Amino acid sequence: MLPFALITAIALIFIFENRASTEIRLLIPEVTMPLWGALLIAWALGMIACAFTLRRRR
Repeated sequence: MLPFALITAIALIFIFENRASTEIRLLIPEVTMPLWGALLIAWALGMIACAFTLRRRR
């Protein structure tokens, strides 16, 4: 459990340190948003995918 908490803390620090605005293209639409928002969304989707994977193994 400790490695998970450590990696999560480092990831969240990295996410919130990147505050610059950036353009993101998702197939057709192009949006401008803070980089931390995009990184946070990607991190959350990864956590959800991991939870589904671990749930299926049990």
